[in-house]
Amino acid sequence: MKIIYIFSVLFTVLFSSCSSSDSTRSLKMGNQTILTSDTVKLSVKIAGKGPVCIYLHGGPGQDFLSFEKMGGANLEKCLTMVYLDQRGSGHSQNAKNYSLDRVVQDVEELRLKLGVEKVYLLSHSFGGILAINYALKYPEHLSGIIMANTIAHFMNPNQVKEQIEYGYRLLKKDTAINETDFKKLMNEAALVRKKLSAVHLGYKYIANDVNTIIKMDSIENSYKRTSDFGMTLFMPLMDSTKVHKYPEYFKDYALLTSEIKTPALIITGKDDHAVGPDYYKNYKFSNQKVVQIDGSHMLYYEHNQEFTATVCDFVKQ
Repeated sequence: MKIIYIFSVLFTVLFSSCSSSDSTRSLKMGNQTILTSDTVKLSVKIAGKGPVCIYLHGGPGQDFLSFEKMGGANLEKCLTMVYLDQRGSGHSQNAKNYSLDRVVQDVEELRLKLGVEKVYLLSHSFGGILAINYALKYPEHLSGIIMANTIAHFMNPNQVKEQIEYGYRLLKKDTAINETDFKKLMNEAALVRKKLSAVHLGYKYIANDVNTIIKMDSIENSYKRTSDFGMTLFMPLMDSTKVHKYPEYFKDYALLTSEIKTPALIITGKDDHAVGPDYYKNYKFSNQKVVQIDGSHMLYYEHNQEFTATVCDFVKQ
């Protein structure tokens, strides 16, 4: 028994002394499927070299494929990218449970299956809510958190107001919005988007070039995909008589970022009208770096060289 115990201790010491680059060599590369503890199949792709970074896409209900194909893959020169389709998104399976705790648990279960002690999280748009909540729950397993054009307060009234006002500016009709009722704001936002679509300017909320949207749509329409997660969160917003099943997604998590000690990189677009060009000011990470890029919500594509350099420099530090 003593011999077995000594061997076990030696093995533990040797294993724990391995560098992160050593541990990544054992990772299975390419497309694969993982099974969560509640038996949901999640689509994952692993590629690259360097520290492990899990990508949390936006939407909700988008996918990782458009990010990967539209510039995200360039990060593979400095990171081992782990692209994840969240449950009910992209290639992943639909689920009965889309609670915030459950989706965050998916990320932790993925880390455990990868067999790495620490990871970076790279979130885009809505993915910021997932990244913040993971950082609050599992800070010991984070090397850093990268918030790329992210929101921490999903569908908040101020964000919707700004989008409406920006839409009217595009229509050459400057309008100040003083409405506070969320249902009415949503109706006004839908009206403005309809008017913008009529003059082919709706793309301006997330991109500076319409070809960016055309390319993204062509990628996302190239395969049979699901957006059940997104539909589950969005549909109740259209009916004020319904009580939302997952109200936790609509809380202001920017208020909690001051509790996060993990190094944080905030990348923001000066012309991002999906989350707002000044939204980054809401973040209060205790150890944060803010990089403003003169571009849109789709910085990773329209300004890929600057975006990639910013992320890789953060990781090297």
